[in-house]
Amino acid sequence: MKLKKYKNNPILKPNPTNEWESLAVCNPGVWYENGKFYMLYRAAGHDLTHYVHFGLAISEDGFNFERVSKKPVLSPSPDGPDAGCVEDPRIVKYGDIFYITYAYRAYPPGQYWNKNKIKTYEPNENMPVCLKENITNSGLLMSKDLIHFKRLGRITKANLDDRDVILFPEKINGKYVMLHRPMQWVGPKYGCEYPSIWISFSEDLMVWEESKLLAKAEYEWETKIGGSTPPIKTEEGWLTLYHAVDKKGIYRVGAMLLDLKDPTIIIARTKEFIMEPEYEYETKGIYNGCVFPTGNVVVDGILYIYYGAADMYCCVATIELEAILEYLTRNKI
Repeated sequence: MKLKKYKNNPILKPNPTNEWESLAVCNPGVWYENGKFYMLYRAAGHDLTHYVHFGLAISEDGFNFERVSKKPVLSPSPDGPDAGCVEDPRIVKYGDIFYITYAYRAYPPGQYWNKNKIKTYEPNENMPVCLKENITNSGLLMSKDLIHFKRLGRITKANLDDRDVILFPEKINGKYVMLHRPMQWVGPKYGCEYPSIWISFSEDLMVWEESKLLAKAEYEWETKIGGSTPPIKTEEGWLTLYHAVDKKGIYRVGAMLLDLKDPTIIIARTKEFIMEPEYEYETKGIYNGCVFPTGNVVVDGILYIYYGAADMYCCVATIELEAILEYLTRNKI
C-alpha cells in the first residue's frame, strides 16, 4: 500500500518576495475546521544564520493554499530560549484553544547543509548543555487563531535533543499523552540501538511522567524513528504516522495503530513503508531524499497527509481512511 501524492505537488513553495521564506517552506502542521484547512508551516530565508519562522496559509480544498500575511505569524523570540528558530509545528485543539508543540533552539543552527556554515554563537564551559551545544528542545504554544501565540515554555528535558513531540488530541484515562524522540536515549540502558519513539503522560501538559519506550527500529528501512503526525482516533485504534531514516539517511513513512484505552500498546504496524522520496522535489533540495509528515486531517473519509519534502517544500498525499485502517489490521502484532 502506498499513499497517493498530489499530482501538483509541491502545494507551497519558497516565496522570493518575502525574505523570511525565500529559501524553504516545509514541515507544516494542519488543522481543518468549518470548511477550511489551516496550514502552519516552517519557513526560512537565505540568511547565513538560518533563522526559522512560522507562516500561515489557508485553503478551502486542502490543495490550493494562500498565505495570510507577508510577515511570519511567529518568529524566534528576541532573547528567550527559542531565540534561534521555531520549527515543525504539530497542532491539536482542546476546547477552543489550539495547542502547538514545536522544536526550537537558543541560537540559529546556521546552514546545517553547508559544510562551511558560520558559527552563530560562542559556547563557554559555564553554559548549561542546552546552550553550550545548542540542543533542540521542544516547547508548547497556545493560540485561538493560529496567528497570535502565547509561549508556555519547554516541555522536554533541557539536556536532551528531544523533538518530534506530538500531543494526542484528547485525554486518555484523565491524562494528556505525548510522543517524543530523545536523541540521547540509546543503548542497553534504554532498550534501543537507535533514537526511538517514547510515550509519556501528564496532568497539566507541562509536567510529564517518566517516559516509556513505545516503538523502535524493526525493519530494514528503519534506524532512527520518530513520530510524525498527531494521532487520529478511529474505531480500530489511534492511527499515527511515523518517519524512519535508513542507514543511507533516506526518510520514509510508516503507520501504527495504538490501543484506544492504553496507547502504550501497539496493535498494528506497517512492515513496509507507505511513502518514500520519489520525485525531484523530494530527492533534491536542502536535504536530499526526505519526506517528513507533520500534519494530517480526515475530511469526508479521506486522510490528508501533509509533509515536508527535501526540507524545502510543503506537499500533500491522500488515502481513504478505511483503506489504511484495513491495511493496518492485516498487520496486527
